Amino acid sequence: MAITVQQFIKLANYYNQTVITMSAICVQKGGIAMENYVGRFYGADVLEFVVEYGRRLQAQNNNLPPEIVALINRFSAQYERVKDLVTPTQKPFHEMTLEEFEKVMNI
Repeated sequence: MAITVQQFIKLANYYNQTVITMSAICVQKGGIAMENYVGRFYGADVLEFVVEYGRRLQAQNNNLPPEIVALINRFSAQYERVKDLVTPTQKPFHEMTLEEFEKVMNI
């Protein structure tokens, strides 16, 4: 699949719809804060994917419209605030040694 501006826009729209849905769920559940919603981890994972796609799009295409560059930068700034929530890229817990598990869990 080629990395294109159109595909980036689709991913950005998907992320925006995800955030709207998460917000609606928080309201429906009695107005819980987004920081307490378990779906925030999924939202952070989606945002990480969108930011990485945008980074690769910028690397491949030097003639991006300024609106797209601004959007990529806005998503990158949002990602910096939630990057501690993304799913870590490591082996699953059941494959770890005890020492690796303790390190991941900060024990």
